Amino acid sequence: MRRAAGVLLTVLGMAACESDTTIVVPGDGPSAPRALEAFYYGGVVTVTWELGPGWNGEPFRVYAKRTSDADWFFIAEVTNCSGGVCSYEDRNVVEGVTYLYYVAAVDPATGVEAATDYSVEVAVPFATAPPDPTGVQAVALDGAIYLRWSDVARGEADFSFYRIYQDAGANETFLLGETDSEGFLDELAVNGETYRYFVTSVDTQGHESAGSGLASGTPRPDFSGEYLYAASDRPDRAGFRFQADESVDPVMDAFDASRHFRLEIDAAGWWLVPGPGTSVHPQAFATTALKCGPGADASCQDLSVAPTSGYTTADLPLDAQTSYALRVRGDDGQTRYATIRVVLLGFDQNDDALIIFDWAYQLLPGNPALAPTVGTLAVR
Repeated sequence: MRRAAGVLLTVLGMAACESDTTIVVPGDGPSAPRALEAFYYGGVVTVTWELGPGWNGEPFRVYAKRTSDADWFFIAEVTNCSGGVCSYEDRNVVEGVTYLYYVAAVDPATGVEAATDYSVEVAVPFATAPPDPTGVQAVALDGAIYLRWSDVARGEADFSFYRIYQDAGANETFLLGETDSEGFLDELAVNGETYRYFVTSVDTQGHESAGSGLASGTPRPDFSGEYLYAASDRPDRAGFRFQADESVDPVMDAFDASRHFRLEIDAAGWWLVPGPGTSVHPQAFATTALKCGPGADASCQDLSVAPTSGYTTADLPLDAQTSYALRVRGDDGQTRYATIRVVLLGFDQNDDALIIFDWAYQLLPGNPALAPTVGTLAVR
């Protein structure tokens, strides 16, 4: 809030007495700053102003007082400005108190000041942080870790966004990024290294919650934890082709002619869109794992054998914790069976839709078996 110039002239006299400075007579001394503004965010009041048209490198003095105070107080001197705009952050503010600010350019040789022709008012609110995020999970991928958490903080009317931190131990934390989505993809994670993360929520006034519980993950190179983006968000990483050699990247452009399928999203959900020479079985198989190998839990469920008929080229709706069978054309032009198991469907920090899934590919043409058989298929 701005205060009238007439009021400011009176308080300038007070400031002059306290700081033993001389108030400038119009047309004399340095050029007064202009466009004074101030705002509160995250426990700090930031005061900004622009250089006067006749500014000649003079420093600036920032004055402040509580609305309940009679006198103004000199609180800072600012000498550096960028692009014609100057600023000062007042961190010595108290919840529930309203403050007034003005700024003056000062001639360092004479002490003559030229002040803004009005003051600005900022009310500092009581800091009530939003709820801590809960249920943080770290899903280990190949060369990345996907984080997801509950949306409990989103229920607050003043919720704004989340901050994602990496816990490096020894009381060291690093801010990885910010997002308004309940998901974050850390593509800087290195295979074989274990990472720990926590998440905080921030409201519209910059008040930050305490950290969530820690979630950890170790990315690893294999055919589980593959991820694709929706074609409408990241077309360069929305296409997929099953590969017999794990050294070949199966992720490709959404419209590459060699793709086996691509990922799309619309208001109805996530869709697998078959590529040239690919057909999908419309049945969704509820599974607990891609493969139930030796030592698997008795309740483990997988898709061991692909159906041999009933395939279609229609788009296939996708659900998490579900396996799907595909019939694709291999590099030699022969038909092979494959399966994907959707681990999760979500969004990253840019609100781009993605799918995380495991997959298996039968190397023997025409063989619908998807369980490991030495020398006949590549399964991960």
